[in-house]
Amino acid sequence: MPTSRFITRLRRMDWDPLHWLRLIVLVVSRALTRLWGRDVMLFTGGVSFFAMLAIFPALAIMIGLYSLLADPAHAAREGLALSGLVPEGAREIFLHELTRLMRSPHLAMSTQSVLALIIGVYASHRGFKALLAGLSFIHDEDEPHGFVGFNLIAFVVLIGTFAALGVISSMFFTLRILGSAFDLRPLRGVSWLLSEWTWTSAGLTIGLALIYRFAMSRRPVVWTASMLGGAAAAALCLFASWAIAFYVQQIAHLGATYGSLATVIVFLIWLSWNVNAIFFGGALATEVELAIDAAAPKPPIADLRGAKPVVSRSGS
Repeated sequence: MPTSRFITRLRRMDWDPLHWLRLIVLVVSRALTRLWGRDVMLFTGGVSFFAMLAIFPALAIMIGLYSLLADPAHAAREGLALSGLVPEGAREIFLHELTRLMRSPHLAMSTQSVLALIIGVYASHRGFKALLAGLSFIHDEDEPHGFVGFNLIAFVVLIGTFAALGVISSMFFTLRILGSAFDLRPLRGVSWLLSEWTWTSAGLTIGLALIYRFAMSRRPVVWTASMLGGAAAAALCLFASWAIAFYVQQIAHLGATYGSLATVIVFLIWLSWNVNAIFFGGALATEVELAIDAAAPKPPIADLRGAKPVVSRSGS
């Protein structure tokens, strides 16, 4: 019975808090060791570059699609909600591009969206290839995918990411519209449900867990490790948005050093911190999986002492 197996497994677990504390410290320290490899910095730079190259064409694609299929103002509201996740020091460049796209003529937006689609797909595909290559390197994958398989996986992850963004943003704004239009009182008491931070953290956790499980290795990573890695990476991504905003506002005034380029510098720093958070989630998932494999009971080894040798009769 599954219930009896679960109860038996709970009874066999070591419930000593010091044991779990030592195990957590060991797993996290090994994950950080994987993350701080000198080659990981190359993957971080590549992913950050292609992410910045793709993010503004993605805005143009979103506005262009809404201008053809629906109200472009709805796309602007989604963009404004997403801009809340960008640090204040870099939010200006994001909002400036969003405003410029909203004021462009309809025909110009359609033509621009076609060009943005080409650039955005190229940059996004290259960015996801760099991301998956970095995760595979961190995971110490000894049987990497071939050229065709690797490009196909990167393309599938790209399509899945854009589809998930569309579904999550639609659900988020549907709840907001229902709450305001029909005056749903149950939604008033749960303001966290209408927060972009809640939906972003949930979407990041699930999306990254799926990437860690199915795209990081040829053999699927166990769900427990994938979910823990996804949750840790999502928490670090959200923390990075808060930390870089606090750093820029309270500690370092980058405008005095970089002048008009300060917003771009802050944006690049924010991207690199988020990429490092995703890579740490992959390293943590790898170490958790190794710890689970080490703790799993091993099958008993048969004692062959005293066994009679088997004589082959083929030569008789």
